[in-house]
Amino acid sequence: MTDTKEKDAGYVDLPLLLSVLALLIFSVAFVYSASSAYASMRFNSSEYLFWLHAIRVVVGIVVIFIFARIDYRKWKKMTKPALLAAVFCLLVVLVVGARIKGAARWVHFGPLNFQPSEFAKFALVFHLAALMAMKKNMIKDFSKAFTPVIVWVVCVVGLVAIQPNLSTALAIFLISIAMMLAGNINRIHLAITTCGGLLIAAVYAVSAPYRMLRIESFLGMQSAQQSEFGQRAAYQVQQAMIAFGNGGFWGVGPGQSHQRDLFLPESYGDFIYSIIGEEYGFIGAIALLACFALIAIRGMKIAKHAPDDFGRYAAFGITVTICLYAFVNAAVTCGLIPTTGLPMPFISYGGSSVLFTAAAAGILLNISARSGLHPKHIRARPNPIALGGEFEYSVR
Repeated sequence: MTDTKEKDAGYVDLPLLLSVLALLIFSVAFVYSASSAYASMRFNSSEYLFWLHAIRVVVGIVVIFIFARIDYRKWKKMTKPALLAAVFCLLVVLVVGARIKGAARWVHFGPLNFQPSEFAKFALVFHLAALMAMKKNMIKDFSKAFTPVIVWVVCVVGLVAIQPNLSTALAIFLISIAMMLAGNINRIHLAITTCGGLLIAAVYAVSAPYRMLRIESFLGMQSAQQSEFGQRAAYQVQQAMIAFGNGGFWGVGPGQSHQRDLFLPESYGDFIYSIIGEEYGFIGAIALLACFALIAIRGMKIAKHAPDDFGRYAAFGITVTICLYAFVNAAVTCGLIPTTGLPMPFISYGGSSVLFTAAAAGILLNISARSGLHPKHIRARPNPIALGGEFEYSVR
């Protein structure tokens, strides 16, 4: 049996699978508790958002197991068409997308809402993995390797930024830089790109009054705190901090949150981590981050042992994407960085984020099955037909 066949016969990474499933399953309880007061007022049913999220979680779990069974190498030839489709969707959302809070980020298909940036970030991750694997022997070359990679990055990041959605654009940019660093792109080219990108992001951040007020509010500047928008920007974080304070070490108990009762906006979305901290305390908040830390550890180990370069870069990119979003979301709710719109993966209410992240997790699990980390046991059994103590082998 060849080494490739042995890797193909492996099991998926169980710690990674259990961590992802635990986050998805517990998210149903988290979303129900965080959304019940708002749903009761808005939809006359405290369970309205709960059932919508529960359905998405069930679909997400099915998606994980489907994608975990598909050989990840089959996706390599589809990365460019997928990214072209993502870019098209990003263009469509600028023209016909629904504007929510001043930004065109969603496309409505009847009762379904689709956020193209969620699709685009993973499409970019997989295409960068394919490009760097294909150009490995010329990875230091500016025109043959760096240029094709950075063109796609600029295209996706730019389209997301003009929605406008600076936080997601910056996150995608940082994920791309991390992947290029792992892909051994020329360090000088990478350093210039990183500095230039962060400089552009800084200028873009202060170009709009509402973004500038959000930054000033985070820094505690009095001029921002005296403005109406600055007060609104600070209010969310202040209410989140109150939630953490209420929770203390052990929490007030499941379903006992006070901040969810219309005090904390987006309590079931981007700020759900603070409700978890209130109800389950410091212990619960740390346990949640520990799950993402475990995903980071297992994901990096899978990337290290992946059987080919495409699998290695894809596993790295998926892991960085999931964990970056998780820890940025936690940092925002704790008041450590300015408010952004990044969801907590697998936890926050939302269809696009849950489904696309679940698909990526399924692909990561498939890479783990072919990494050689968990080979299936090969057991020798007597061959009743053969004589002289000969054996045939079966994979179990």
